[in-house]
Amino acid sequence: MLPVFTATHGLLLAALSLVPTRLSCASPPVPDIPNIATYFGTKSRYEEVNPDLLRDILSVNRTVLRPPPGESCSPVHLTAVIRHGTRYPTLKNIRRINRMCELVRREASRGSEGWLQDLRTRWESWYTEDMDGQLVMKGRDDLRHLARRLASMFPSLLSEENVRRRRISFISSSKHRCVSSVEAFQDGLRQLYGRHDDPPEYSHEVDDKLMRFFERCRGYVDSVENNRTALMEVEKFKHGEEMEALRRRTAERLGLPLQRLTPDLVEAAFFLCSYELSIKSVHSPWCFLFDESDAKVLEYKSDLKQFWKRSYGHLVNRMSSCPLFHHVFRTLDKAGRPRRATEAAPEPASILVGHAETLLPLLSLLGLYKDQTPPTATNYQSQHGRSFRTSRIVPYAANLLFVLYDCRRGPRLQLLLNETPLRFPGLRAEDAPLYRDVRAAYRHLLDGCDFHRECEGRAESRGPNTEL
Repeated sequence: MLPVFTATHGLLLAALSLVPTRLSCASPPVPDIPNIATYFGTKSRYEEVNPDLLRDILSVNRTVLRPPPGESCSPVHLTAVIRHGTRYPTLKNIRRINRMCELVRREASRGSEGWLQDLRTRWESWYTEDMDGQLVMKGRDDLRHLARRLASMFPSLLSEENVRRRRISFISSSKHRCVSSVEAFQDGLRQLYGRHDDPPEYSHEVDDKLMRFFERCRGYVDSVENNRTALMEVEKFKHGEEMEALRRRTAERLGLPLQRLTPDLVEAAFFLCSYELSIKSVHSPWCFLFDESDAKVLEYKSDLKQFWKRSYGHLVNRMSSCPLFHHVFRTLDKAGRPRRATEAAPEPASILVGHAETLLPLLSLLGLYKDQTPPTATNYQSQHGRSFRTSRIVPYAANLLFVLYDCRRGPRLQLLLNETPLRFPGLRAEDAPLYRDVRAAYRHLLDGCDFHRECEGRAESRGPNTEL
């Protein structure tokens, strides 16, 4: 892990280890986590990225390092771009799950293993279509606990006074799971400071131009979202050697005719394992259907989709996030500019809650997690060491943190992903480079990332994308 740059006045700049809170009684401990749990892609639990979250808060020490020699620093602003918490499957996956369950119950014929008997005779699907992507209780816990940890890391920014005086801005996507998540984050701060408003008062703005920019980018909608050839690599892999071998193994384990088991149904069974763990903290019998090599193939299929649909696969994917990119830097500019003693203090924190498809384009625009060789349908075997792994990058409650500090030589900016320090591409000599150096590194985007030019205007007509 990278060393962490911190301030001298008892204020944390970041922590090498997490400062977790105890899981609530609504989230019982998991005694037996499937060995494939680290391969669930965008359906991964945050705990798989940061397993220390399962520890008691008092048992984890915060590791503090000093700022560069001769400097003293204090945090002045936090911008956090956060994915919503754990959710139910979306409608498309609920229907696939129910088809897979019915197929196994009616036609599976092989094996005496206990897990297979459970699937055939005991396990019943409890997923209903009205769940369609809604936030679950565990998802609320995800955001409540994240709020408490960030307040512990940056106590002067997410302070009780700043919460009480509503100095912190909250922005959300219009999707219900995001609105519920931003409310849960505010609940976490209230609970930390002993406030128990009944009913609670929430203060947030819904802004899809920022948090669902991809829907408004005509160039993206036409050339990627509604263009089947844009995801040709995904389709080739879906019917390629690795997936076909996995489909045959899965059919054999279940005693199903191969022609009855489509790649989508294999993936639905894999998702079932992930949903049972993330929503109910259960090691589902569905998990025994896959070993680690199977899980790696399915994770790669998911990563291929995200790479070509949301990340480096097409230039417009990342350029569509220009509005969010500019919003972040305008906020940082305002927080870091010199001010007279009589001027009001800058906004201490801005909390923005969106989706995996909000974070991935922005991360790509910043040049993060870009491998030398892009993933394709034919290079699976050479991609095992890739950095672009959505299981690690955008689990539920993923968060990208921009932390601005007032330092002797000028403002400094630190980047963290999922509460872990991350260095800016091209500025790898320092964990918290001078803000002017960060702006210089992204000058081409600050001057040239124009949403209307890149996207050719707003798309006027498209259906909502609810998949991620």
